[in-house]
Amino acid sequence: MKNFLKITVVAVLLHSSLCTVAQEEAKDTIAQTYNIEEFEIVGKKNISEIIPPRRLSGITLQNLNSQSVADAVRYFSGVQVKDYGGIGGLKTINIRSMGTQQMGVFYDGIQMGNAQNGQVDLGRFSLDNIESISIYNGQKSSLLQSAKDYGSAGTIYLNTRRPVFAEDKTFNINARLKTGSFGLVNPSLLWQQKLTSNINLSTSVEYMYANGRYPFTRYDTTLVRTNSDIRALRTETTLYGYTPRGEWKAQIYNYNSERGLPGYIARNLFEHHDRQWDNNFFVQSSIRQAFGKYSFLVNAKYANDYLHYIQPDSITMYINNIYRQQELYLSAAQGYTVNKILDFSLSVDYQYNFLASDMLGFVYPSRHSLFAAVSGNLRLKRVKIQSAFMANLITESLRYGTATPDRQAYSPSLIATYSPFDYFPITLRSFVKRSFRMPNFNDLYYVGTMLGASRLKPEFVNQVDLGAEYILKKQGKVVRNLNIAVDAYYNEVTDKIVAVPTSSSFRWTMTNIGFVKIAGVDVSFDGEFRLTKNLYINTLANYSYQNARDFTDSESTVYKKFIPYAPLHSFTIAFNINYKAFRFNYCVIYTGERYNGAANRPDIDYVEPWYTHDISLGYNLVLGRLGKLYVNADVNNIFNQQYDVVLNYPMPGTNFKISASWEF
Repeated sequence: MKNFLKITVVAVLLHSSLCTVAQEEAKDTIAQTYNIEEFEIVGKKNISEIIPPRRLSGITLQNLNSQSVADAVRYFSGVQVKDYGGIGGLKTINIRSMGTQQMGVFYDGIQMGNAQNGQVDLGRFSLDNIESISIYNGQKSSLLQSAKDYGSAGTIYLNTRRPVFAEDKTFNINARLKTGSFGLVNPSLLWQQKLTSNINLSTSVEYMYANGRYPFTRYDTTLVRTNSDIRALRTETTLYGYTPRGEWKAQIYNYNSERGLPGYIARNLFEHHDRQWDNNFFVQSSIRQAFGKYSFLVNAKYANDYLHYIQPDSITMYINNIYRQQELYLSAAQGYTVNKILDFSLSVDYQYNFLASDMLGFVYPSRHSLFAAVSGNLRLKRVKIQSAFMANLITESLRYGTATPDRQAYSPSLIATYSPFDYFPITLRSFVKRSFRMPNFNDLYYVGTMLGASRLKPEFVNQVDLGAEYILKKQGKVVRNLNIAVDAYYNEVTDKIVAVPTSSSFRWTMTNIGFVKIAGVDVSFDGEFRLTKNLYINTLANYSYQNARDFTDSESTVYKKFIPYAPLHSFTIAFNINYKAFRFNYCVIYTGERYNGAANRPDIDYVEPWYTHDISLGYNLVLGRLGKLYVNADVNNIFNQQYDVVLNYPMPGTNFKISASWEF
């Protein structure tokens, strides 16, 4: 607790010092131009970052035959999506085999959290209100960001659509209806309104229903997937404000769903009856301002999550429990530009988490977390460097029993890029980073005080990356845009948190025993070509090689074996052809062979490679004063391959979707 107070005092003193400097500069400033740090322009690289992210946005994002964010992120290299089957199944993501809980998910700049189990279900984020998806290996490298941005081994940023109005318009409407296989009914409405010259309003509402029933083949028998239905309603309202020196935003979000959890298919068990109800609510706001050389960013969030889970199996174990999470998050980030080549930033975040449940013997854990990060950027003609250091101090308490002692962990990082030529657009880049993740409430306090608290240490990841990127932009030529990137990397995961069985099948002991080494290569290609006046071709291709092995115990039978669900090879390819008002898109996704068990037994643990081929055809009809009507037809898995992303969780065969979107 002493360390917690020390870092708090230091952060306050640094905050006061930077504010004093800013006030002195403001006194001497009569009139000057203020540059706001990091405004995003969709489709172009953000020059404020040392290493730009990989990004899907605009037309490319719309043409990927994707129902949700979880479907779209499969087109990034180095990404593994765990899909537990069906529209209603859980969908999580990890990058470069470092684990789902090492992945930070940010929604409009503020991290989504789940203190209970550390997982964020990407299946609940629709693409209808998403403007861009960005993925970072290591961390985001801009000057002004929250301390939590520095904390994860990898991050994904979901940015919602920001209102943009034509000169003579004060509102935009986008109404969309999708229908198709599995009984899908998916209407949505996006309304954007200009309230004043500096304030805009955006409201998005989406409803989705699907029965989730689809045929699959097991043991030469065709069966029907059941208990995969979902009913979900997402509502979201955001106010955007602009000031002479910056911007602000206030957002309210709610996602309510009821779904069946389809479960595994094995040992003559072909159906499950588990049900889950969720209500995820949050309000968040941010303000960004600049005063000469000084700038600041303030974020605030309150989240309230409800989860009701029923397992009606009275033979193995009947479960009927309700969980409620609350989160309060405050962040203040400051940046100071010394001159054209040097700037610094300081970020301090506070987060409070509380978990309640009606489980017998539940201990009601709460957690106070303090994150503090300091970073410096050096920008020379050919070299850009960012050095950052983040500290995390955590204290916990229980309503019943004794909590774990106060813990602290640190995350240093160093990022550098080098542009060797003036007229050849290639950049060499590299980063090293040590990141961590704290045990979640399920790891520590899953059942009651009789079992006590686990004495778990944080799980650490060491990352080393070396890469090169070639960017060519020739507007008006045959090659309009070309982006080629290659990265080689090496990761180590130490003190990996794993579950060890005990005498109770309900409660497993969580312990630190894992050590994993991961070596790999990511290759990506993104190009736009203009063949004739009205004919354009966009191509997107990604390839990943990952060698992820367990080095925990040299005496163990699993020593140097591949870790579960880490394919050695995987790739994605997408072609999009635009001719006048027509669009045609073709996509293929391939995931190579892998194992679902640590022993890598060929007869039991082997999981076959899988691939899908998807096509879509769209037409854009201009209605004059009535706006535009865009119709699209998708056919996914056109060769009807039977496959599992997670073993014994069968995925759909050939399926279709038809959508109509009206923009006014």
